[in-house]
Amino acid sequence: MRHDVFISGYGGQGVLLAGNLLSYAAIHEGNNVSFFPAYGVEKRGGSAMCTIVFAEGDTGSPVVGHPSVALILNQLSFDKYAAKIKPGGVCVVNSTLVDSTTLDLPDVRIIKVPMNQIALDLGDVRMVNMVACGAYGAATGALSLASMGEALKKALPERNHRLIPANIKAMEAGAAAALV
Repeated sequence: MRHDVFISGYGGQGVLLAGNLLSYAAIHEGNNVSFFPAYGVEKRGGSAMCTIVFAEGDTGSPVVGHPSVALILNQLSFDKYAAKIKPGGVCVVNSTLVDSTTLDLPDVRIIKVPMNQIALDLGDVRMVNMVACGAYGAATGALSLASMGEALKKALPERNHRLIPANIKAMEAGAAAALV
């Protein structure tokens, strides 16, 4: 089965790391992967987005006009990209930063996860991307938390491997929140 996911937020939220993590998790599960990152020239605060396509067979282009699943980490990304989600798709939104009164997408399942709040409760707002990845895994069933945990070893530089347990905890919290 072919899966595609679009992730968007602002620089500093770890969008590209989340994309790398999902890519490595998909490879860990025996899939072929196409990964397409894009970001503004700003180091922090500018826009950041990526698309990941994975499948047991050919993945095709990583450019997806209408993704099946979107992880939206801020209001600007929701306003700009949410309408492009394929009918019947899933939109996992960071309800801490996205105004819930604007969430009107017919034929799209919207899953509200307070990603920033969960990350803050865990002690580090920089883990918002890991919360998002856990929510993605739980909401779609496309990738397991175990594979994402293993993928951290490749996605994170070795100097940050000490943070793997905290990141796994953030993914688990995101998964739990997505299932509520």
